[in-house]
Amino acid sequence: MANYTNNELITAYLSRQIQDDDLCFVGVGTNGRAFTLAVGIPLAAARLAQMSHAPGAAVYWGNLLEPDLSVIPEHFTQDAFTQWQAAACPPDTGVKCDMLARRKFDVSFNSAAQLDRYGNMNITAIGDYRKPKVRLVGSLAQPEHFAFVRRPILLMDLDARSFVEKVDFITSAGHLSGGTSRREAGLGEGGPAIVVTDKAVFDFAEGTREMRLKSLHPGVTKDEVLAAMSFVPLVPETIPETETPTAEELARIRNDIDPNRILLKV
Repeated sequence: MANYTNNELITAYLSRQIQDDDLCFVGVGTNGRAFTLAVGIPLAAARLAQMSHAPGAAVYWGNLLEPDLSVIPEHFTQDAFTQWQAAACPPDTGVKCDMLARRKFDVSFNSAAQLDRYGNMNITAIGDYRKPKVRLVGSLAQPEHFAFVRRPILLMDLDARSFVEKVDFITSAGHLSGGTSRREAGLGEGGPAIVVTDKAVFDFAEGTREMRLKSLHPGVTKDEVLAAMSFVPLVPETIPETETPTAEELARIRNDIDPNRILLKV
């Protein structure tokens, strides 16, 4: 039986994707699992990276630039944000958009209601845009993430309703229809780099830009992953296992980063 949780596995994996001096954009989450995916795991991963191989890494979250991740608030309230020590507290969201457009972010953590085989993301509407079945939150600067961030990372639970053949609406342009279609559309380099889920990790093949199974989490089979998707990704002949957390990483997560289970609780 594994001595780590799925959240701890993902946190450790994501921390290894963060390089020294990276500036990471962490988005927002409401509560429950959405908060854990959008905020909790990314903040824990960034702090774990700081404590190991990337001491110069930093995050921009909410209206805080470089909050002190060594002291995580016990409750994520407005009062806690006001008192959280940070390098800066810009007055409005326009600062973040300006930083995005000037390519100041190395990594962004994103999530979506729908994601297709070429990494196009939808958080706008399910169904026809003009008469949707569900109206979602809207863009939230996500188009800029896929346009200007060097290594966007998608963090989602694997589900056939979310991993679809074609998104109902393209909020953020991934690799469009694959191949060179992104460049032909006049877009620069960009789109998601990897997709980290509760069962597996995916990347995008260099030539076709199709989603490709990169690794399976311990104990998860290829058939389990494919059954939780509405399309079949590229599957290599040999699929490695996602690297598990070390004893040192687990100790840091549990004792130093998230002792009160605020970040990784769901």
